[in-house]
Amino acid sequence: MRLLWIWFCAAAVCSASSSLTFHGHKVIQAQLETEEHVKLIKSMHKRFHLDFWHPDSPSRIAPKMTVDFHVHANHTDSVLQLLNQNTVQSEILLHDLQAEIVAQRDNSKLQKSKNHKYIKYNDWDTIADWIFNMEAKHPDLLSRIDIGNTYEGRPMHVLRVGQSSTEGPAIFMDCGIHAREWIAPAFCQWFVRELVSGYTKDEDVKKLLTNLNFYILPVLNIDGYIYTWTTDRMWRKNRSPAPDGDCFGTDLNRNFNISWCEIGAADDPCTEIYCGKAAGSEEETKNVANFILSHLKSIKAYISIHAYSQMLLYPYSYTYDLAPDAQELDEISKGAITELSSLYKTKYVYGPSASTIYATSGSSDDWAYTQGIRYSFTFELRDRGKRGFLLPESQIRATCKETTLAVKYIANYVLSHSS
Repeated sequence: MRLLWIWFCAAAVCSASSSLTFHGHKVIQAQLETEEHVKLIKSMHKRFHLDFWHPDSPSRIAPKMTVDFHVHANHTDSVLQLLNQNTVQSEILLHDLQAEIVAQRDNSKLQKSKNHKYIKYNDWDTIADWIFNMEAKHPDLLSRIDIGNTYEGRPMHVLRVGQSSTEGPAIFMDCGIHAREWIAPAFCQWFVRELVSGYTKDEDVKKLLTNLNFYILPVLNIDGYIYTWTTDRMWRKNRSPAPDGDCFGTDLNRNFNISWCEIGAADDPCTEIYCGKAAGSEEETKNVANFILSHLKSIKAYISIHAYSQMLLYPYSYTYDLAPDAQELDEISKGAITELSSLYKTKYVYGPSASTIYATSGSSDDWAYTQGIRYSFTFELRDRGKRGFLLPESQIRATCKETTLAVKYIANYVLSHSS
């Protein structure tokens, strides 16, 4: 069965020759000052089908906001002309999206190697093999738990890292809920390596793994992640078809059963923030929710890794009301970001999701928090828009090292405050 699965994935990778290309496409950043600017961008979206990178939907746009969007080569001149005519300050972040997609994989010495490397982006085949290899190499610290299959039938693996044989305390962390955010799965792989290699060399890591379990899901949206490698690098959602069959994909971070399909989500299957047929309708969402619920007594913290914006966020996303634990979560965030910035002086902001980035409903961190997981966080990793979803491989090491400091800070806090 395992050999059959490897063959299927290899066949999918071979289909990459039919993938979309983005020659001449641009990513533009615009500073919106007025309601008229907002109306202009929304009208251009309807006319030119803009792909919003930040925020993730035109419905989230407001005055005094900076927006990043991807525009087709055929429409670039018209869009720039309209921005200029309406006195919207703008900047071209990426002049040729296809060139930037190629340039993202700038660790050229490693591209010929099919072996797993922590400082390059690995395709799903390579990550899957890495998961099995890590389990075989570190049976005393790491075990694999299959939590169910994706819509397309791929097994979702959670890695349990830790020496504690008890059911608590534990931290659940997922990466790659949005397919095009490649730096997120890269971090999960790096962090697993940091834990198992640090156990014998770092007293702090040994203390954590002796008293705490980590449940780590290296890639949550596996089908979508594969699709970004084989067909469309800019794909965001999973790959389940819409009820009418015309569009594909649900935004898994709008599909959790918390204020489902209200603010910051859409019931149109063709949008990037489609909430799905029902709350928790997607296989990937069900699998994560069921696993967390089955370990609810032990899981004390939930951490979801995203990109980009350089933010550390905590509930709520679906309302501007402060969560009951907002003050404590704010203090933890401040400490974690202080640790993160101590290495390379990377600037992060932190705060409640709704007011710090934008309001969304059906998000995984809100859902986890409302299940009683007090310490619930979402990281938005590098950068702030210059390269956006195409963070170069040359930044993987620094991004992962600084983020590790922040996650370890949270883990130590959770450990010291768990009864």
